[in-house]
Amino acid sequence: MAEWWRGSVTYQVYPRSFQDDNGDGVGDLKGITRRLSHIADLGCDAVWLSPFFTSPMLDMGYDVSNYTDVDPVFGTLADFDALVRRAHDLGLKVIIDQVLNHCSDKHPFFAESRKDRTNPKADWFIWENPRHDGSPPNNWLSVFGGSAWMWDARRKQYYLHSFLPQQPDFNYRNPDVVDFMETVLRFWLDRGVDGFRFDTVNYFYKDALLRCDPADYRIKAEPEGNPYGMQYHLFSKNQPENLAWMERIRRVMDDYPGTSTVGEMGEMHHAIRMMGEYTSPGRLNQCYSFEMMGYDYSAAFFRSRISDFFAGAPKGWPMWAFSNHDVVRHVSRWAKHGASQDDLAKQAAALLLSFQGSICLWEGEEIGQTDTELALEELTDPQGINFWPEPIGRDNTRTPMVWDASPHGGFTTGTPWLPVKAPQLARNVASQTGVTGSVLEFYRAMLAFRKGSAALIAGSTTFFDLPEPLLAFTRVAAQETILCIFNLSPVPRSVTVAGVTAPAAVSCGAVLEGQSLTLGANGVAFLPVVGAFTLSV
Repeated sequence: MAEWWRGSVTYQVYPRSFQDDNGDGVGDLKGITRRLSHIADLGCDAVWLSPFFTSPMLDMGYDVSNYTDVDPVFGTLADFDALVRRAHDLGLKVIIDQVLNHCSDKHPFFAESRKDRTNPKADWFIWENPRHDGSPPNNWLSVFGGSAWMWDARRKQYYLHSFLPQQPDFNYRNPDVVDFMETVLRFWLDRGVDGFRFDTVNYFYKDALLRCDPADYRIKAEPEGNPYGMQYHLFSKNQPENLAWMERIRRVMDDYPGTSTVGEMGEMHHAIRMMGEYTSPGRLNQCYSFEMMGYDYSAAFFRSRISDFFAGAPKGWPMWAFSNHDVVRHVSRWAKHGASQDDLAKQAAALLLSFQGSICLWEGEEIGQTDTELALEELTDPQGINFWPEPIGRDNTRTPMVWDASPHGGFTTGTPWLPVKAPQLARNVASQTGVTGSVLEFYRAMLAFRKGSAALIAGSTTFFDLPEPLLAFTRVAAQETILCIFNLSPVPRSVTVAGVTAPAAVSCGAVLEGQSLTLGANGVAFLPVVGAFTLSV
C-alpha cells in the first residue's frame, strides 16, 4: 500500500539498549534482528532504528562521523542488510534515523573545514568572526548548555553547534551540502529502507543575518534548569527556507514508491502548528513533537492538541507518541494519575492507540516500563551530566530492554552499558507473555483492535465536552463509528450513554448497566455505535 504509514504504528528501537548478541554490554544489529519477531508479534507496522552509524558516541550516535557505514559496536553493513531482509520477511517496514543538521567534529568534512578559510569544505559549516570584544557573534544557546558558538584557533573564528561543541552544524545555505545530504538519503534507500525519521527537522537553516534570539515571551518566575528554554528561538531555527528542503526530500522519496518520512519537531512554542506546516502536501508525510511527552494528563490537553492540529492542517498528518529516548517514560511522568502502574500503562496504550494519526511506541512501554533511578556516576548522557540533578537526563529512559528475569534481563551476557535495576527487572517480556491482564497482552489486544478498525486507523474525530477527568470522542470512518471514553483518574466515574449495547472486548475497567456506564480507576471503554446515541454526565 503506497500510504502504509497513514494510521500506522511504529516501534522505536534504541540499538544500544535492545539486545546485545556479542556480550560486550552494548546492543547490536544482530541482536535487533533476533528480536524483530517480538515487534511483529506485538502488531506493529514498522520499526524505527535510532542511529547506528559510525560515531565517536559522545552523543550516543547522534554525532555521526560517517553517514554511510555502521559503527563497529553495532556490527556491519551486511548485518544491517540482514536486519532489513528479516524485517521485511516479518511484514515490518524499516525506518532509520537521519541526523543531518550536524555531524561529529571527527567527520572528515569538518576536519578539512577547520584547517583554513579557503579549503573546499571551508563553507560547509557555519563559521563567523568574533565581535570586536572577542565574544560570540550572537546570543544563541546550545540545547546542551552554554553558548552555541565554539572558538576555533585554527581559523580564528567561531563555529555553530546547536548541541554539543563536538557536533558542528552544517551550513545548508551552501548548495553542495544539500546535494551531499541527498546522496546520503539515496544510499540508504538503495539498500532497501522504507523511510527516514529526521532528527531536529526544524533546525537545518538558520537566520542569514544571525540575529539574536529574543527572550521567551512567556515570562519565567525563576531561571530554568536549562537556560535554552528561556529564549524564543526565532532566528536560530525555524527558518522558512527549511520548507524548501522538506520539499526536496519529498521529491527524493517520490523516486522510491512506498517509502515514508517523519520529522522530529524540536520546538517548544508552536510545535502543533509547525507539525501541520511541515506535513502539508509535498513535504514530509508525518511529524511528531514533544507536545504529548510532558506532564499534562488532562482531557482538555489531549483534546486541544488533536483538535488544533487537524483544524490548522486538515491535509497534514501527525505522529503521536507519549515517550521516546529523550524524555521520562510516561508511566513515570504520569504516575500520580494512575491507581497502579499497570492501570496507567494500559490506559495510556488505549488512549494513544485511539488517536487520529500515526503512532510511535518507545521500546519497553509495552511492558509498562518505568524510568531507572541513576546516580551521577552512572550517567553517560552529556545533557544529563551537564544539568544534574535537573532537568532529568536521558539515560534514565534508555536503560536496556528487559526480556526476562535473568541477570541483566536477558539483554547481555556481559556488563550492560547502563544498569538494569530491580524495579525494571520486575517488568519483563517473559513474565507478561500469555498472562491475562498483563500490560503486554493488553498492548497486543489494543494493537489488533486498532488494526482491525477502519475508524481507528483513519477515521475523523469529534470530541465531547465532558468535565475533567473524562475524555470522550468518536472516531468515524465509512460505516463504522466507535465511541471512545476514558477516565483519566484513579477515582471511578460514571456517565450516561444511550444507544449502545456493550463495550468492545478490549475495554478495561468498564461496566455498562442499562444506560449507566461506570469507568473504574483509569477505566477505558470503546463502544461500537450504530445509529443515534447520547452521552452525558
